[in-house]
Amino acid sequence: MSPPLNRIASDERLPAQADVVVIGGGVIGVSAAYHLAKKGLSVALIEKGHVGAEQSSRNWGWCRQQGRARAEIPLAREALRLWEDMQNEAGVDAGFRRTGVLFLTKNPEELAAWEKWAAIAREQQVHSTVLSPAEVAERMPGNTDTWVGGLHTPSDGRAEPSMAVPALAIAARKHGVTIHQDCAARGLETEGGRVSAVVTEKGPIRTGAVLLAGGAWSSLFCRRHGIELPIGLVNATACRTTPGPEITSGALGTDLYCIRRRLDGGFTLALRGRGTVELSPDLFRYARAFLATYKERRKGLKLSFGKSFFDQIIRGTQWSLDKPSPFEAERVRDPAPDMSLVNAALAELIKANPDLKEIRIAEAWGGTIDTTPDTIPVISKVDPLPGFYLATGFSGHGFGIGPAAGKLAADVVTGDTPLVDPAAYSYARLVDGRPLAPVGLF
Repeated sequence: MSPPLNRIASDERLPAQADVVVIGGGVIGVSAAYHLAKKGLSVALIEKGHVGAEQSSRNWGWCRQQGRARAEIPLAREALRLWEDMQNEAGVDAGFRRTGVLFLTKNPEELAAWEKWAAIAREQQVHSTVLSPAEVAERMPGNTDTWVGGLHTPSDGRAEPSMAVPALAIAARKHGVTIHQDCAARGLETEGGRVSAVVTEKGPIRTGAVLLAGGAWSSLFCRRHGIELPIGLVNATACRTTPGPEITSGALGTDLYCIRRRLDGGFTLALRGRGTVELSPDLFRYARAFLATYKERRKGLKLSFGKSFFDQIIRGTQWSLDKPSPFEAERVRDPAPDMSLVNAALAELIKANPDLKEIRIAEAWGGTIDTTPDTIPVISKVDPLPGFYLATGFSGHGFGIGPAAGKLAADVVTGDTPLVDPAAYSYARLVDGRPLAPVGLF
């Protein structure tokens, strides 16, 4: 079941040309289109389904700096500022509020890691506080668990995924972005070795610059053009509860469950670190690159042969641009939720917080996270194909940092001074054989 989502209208006419075509109507693509248009460029946003319908509306709704990998902290910091700016400009509520993020742990080693992380974060102007057991108890008076400590960042925030990306799309449209839904991008045309057009199911758009922000679909799109992009797919489950007492106004992450207070008075709820890795021919192709990440996180992962495995075996990774593509065959990726995770999360939440004993599950859904081998996204030009750019592989972090990731992508496309140093997000790092940084906070 898909979560509720505010819908927006499409522009009727597909432009014959645009300065930049953005493929993908999630938070990254919409934010990038917004910032490109603010630079004075003509921008067409192409979406095979509808804006925000995949992982951008299926995530937890956390907007955090806390616990980000060192490379992502500057982007996360800028994102919070941009969330406020873009929400204000849209004139439509995206649900963004600075209500803080709190982590709790029973593991002394994890607490020690948070202390180290907090020191690094302070160097980058992010002020987080490591909490003692007594301070945790003061903040969570109704919680019956025993914690060795916590980590709190009051400047962090939350937003409503069902509202946020459509709101940002409204802001983008105010700057002249045209938005084309139910319009799959089938592939690219080239002239002289560089991008010259995007071929969509409704016709071509001539352009010299294409930004692919296709999330779980990005690797397949790239393979059509002989471009290697190691992306793994993880199907995750989340749910929303009925309204209940406010045990936190923001987001709370524990050893087992994670919650975010919703505007409707309930909570978005999930089990921490759980998901199903969807096996595919592409994942086997990139297995060596993902081995370290899998070893680090395998306790929370299941393995599954999904529909996409057999689709790719039958279809392959080549298709004609004048015929329907795989992107038209599945407009909105809608994996089934794992109800065993939903029920376990609710049981753990109520067990630790008896004040919530009356809440129930109102709705559950699945989503697909696109992850890179080092869990750091790609925001980069693609040297083998001039005029082609990527903003993908956000590894479950894309919603919160989306506004800043879109701004950085726009800077990379235009060659302007970047919002933050883009070196950590290079495409080349994934394909040139260099050792990748280990998964983790540092």
